[in-house]
Amino acid sequence: MYMGVVVGSVVATQKSTSLVGKKLMIIQPINSERQPVRFEEVATDTVGAGIGETILFVRGAAAHRSFQQTARSAQDVTDASIVAIVDRFDK
Repeated sequence: MYMGVVVGSVVATQKSTSLVGKKLMIIQPINSERQPVRFEEVATDTVGAGIGETILFVRGAAAHRSFQQTARSAQDVTDASIVAIVDRFDK
């Protein structure tokens, strides 16, 4: 699981049927100092996150499983999914 900040959204009128009705958000991974790490990426939003919110996200098989819970069929796939909105964290 990784931490990030939602920095934008993506609108795509032509997309796989598995993505119809799913929010696609641009996320910036961050470290525990809230500094950006790596590059921005697109993730499906399973929790209703908004721009500016700190989130937790998963990649790979975990993202696929979280997406399947809200998707129409087992054929649906995503590489990254937002799975939580962070209220706060203490370091």
